[in-house]
Amino acid sequence: MKILSFLLLTFTLNINAVENGAMVKDFTLLSNKNTQVSLSDFKGKIVVLEWFNHGCPFVRKHYDVGNMQGLQKKWMGKDVVWLTINSSAEGKQGYLANAVVADKKMKEEKMNSKYLLLDSKGKVGRMLAAKTTPHMYIINKEGKLAYQGAIDSISSASSSDIKNSDNYVDMALTSMMSGKKIAKANTKQYGCSVKY
Repeated sequence: MKILSFLLLTFTLNINAVENGAMVKDFTLLSNKNTQVSLSDFKGKIVVLEWFNHGCPFVRKHYDVGNMQGLQKKWMGKDVVWLTINSSAEGKQGYLANAVVADKKMKEEKMNSKYLLLDSKGKVGRMLAAKTTPHMYIINKEGKLAYQGAIDSISSASSSDIKNSDNYVDMALTSMMSGKKIAKANTKQYGCSVKY
């Protein structure tokens, strides 16, 4: 019974590894450009982190119709830094072996994010408790976590649901840009499990 209680407590404590309003620890990952990219490189900017696995149907929902790319383009054009992160481990679905493979994948997907970052050891994913693809995070200009959760309000793998959903990321960024409080700053993420 004590073991079960401990496990439940541990699970509860790890639901959100970083609480909204807390500083996000700096990290460095290899980019699709074969450069080391750190979160601190974008100090003073709003940063979006998007967890990605090209084999996941929930990711395909947004990429196959250009929804994710459109969102990336919209906000990158408004001085937001968008970083796409792949935490799939070697031998697991969605694994990207190196920068060359990642750069090819970024072009194939027509991504408009700043970089596709490789986290195959899962260090950054685990640090932020990224659970699904996609799992979305927004860091404010002060380096604090401002949003975490789903990209939108309909947790399906069907692209036809996009038009009827509330895009939480778009709404959060719009609020941040206008100096307003984010109405839904912590939502239930959905998608495929991150393949650590």
